Amino acid sequence: MADPRFFDRKGPFTLAQLAEASGAEIADGADPNRLFHDVAPLDAAGPGEVAFLDNRKYTDAFARSAAGAAFVDRSHAAKAPAGMALLLTPEPYKAYARAAWKFYPPQSPPTGIATTAAVDPSVRLGADCWVGDYAVIEAGVEIGARCRIGHHAVIGRSVVLGDDVTVGSHASLGYCLIGSRVTLYPGVRIGQDGFGFAPDPSGHLKVPQLGRVIIEDDVEIGANTTVDRGAGPDTIVRRGTMIDNLVQLGHNVVVGRGCVLVAQVGISGSTKLGDFVMVGGQAGLAGHLTIGSGAKIAAMSGVMRDVPAGETVCGQPAVPIKEFFRQVAVVQRLAKKGGT
Repeated sequence: MADPRFFDRKGPFTLAQLAEASGAEIADGADPNRLFHDVAPLDAAGPGEVAFLDNRKYTDAFARSAAGAAFVDRSHAAKAPAGMALLLTPEPYKAYARAAWKFYPPQSPPTGIATTAAVDPSVRLGADCWVGDYAVIEAGVEIGARCRIGHHAVIGRSVVLGDDVTVGSHASLGYCLIGSRVTLYPGVRIGQDGFGFAPDPSGHLKVPQLGRVIIEDDVEIGANTTVDRGAGPDTIVRRGTMIDNLVQLGHNVVVGRGCVLVAQVGISGSTKLGDFVMVGGQAGLAGHLTIGSGAKIAAMSGVMRDVPAGETVCGQPAVPIKEFFRQVAVVQRLAKKGGT
């Protein structure tokens, strides 16, 4: 059960209500009027709670679970323990997420401007916005409806935010245009200088960074992530992309639609990612590369060349994943020979 000090739970809900909310199908023999009070993991759920099985690694935990109901793919239904009501779906995790939102809907956001906030008179603030304590919003800023600006956040001159944007506490935004339904977590830095200079033995000469950051709709950017503004062309994050905490995007980087960048990823300047690229944690991408749509980059990879669309790469330097595992096998055989 989620801590009630932080989360407001609704319900209870019947199995039929949860099936309707999630798009799942109730398995034969389950009582559609049976009540459930919460969601929980397989190994912690009780008779009044709903769990899910989405990863075959947890099939044994599913078979032992005391959960009263579970979202599960039809192919694993036979492994359910006796008495468990099944909600059948080809996407158990997504169905579980929808059910969890039914139990824990978003809380109604506050509205108004804190007395300690510094909001320039020229700011255009949409309806039903909230601005927290000690936030600073500079001249010429345009903010859409229902936005939330956290405590101590700074929004620089002429920045534009669409509707339903959340800016976390201590975030700073400058030189950027932000779409609607964007979430920027605490400590995010958007639009600072890109790392651009002309090398010189007598002292490196800083190159003016004259571009912007464009963040399209439905993007999420995790805590303490930094997105440099472009040097002339813009840095762009296209709609639906999800970026984890502690990620660095260099100047002129373009990230396509629906990409996923996991924690501590670093992408050097002018590299372009196609749509739906996935980059694992701590991977590093050199500058001026092109990563094709649908490519996957394994965690801790060092990418130093272009990656074709749909290819999965791994290693340092990154190579196609089959080639990587062949290299590993060769090294292991050599190690065994050397030990005999």
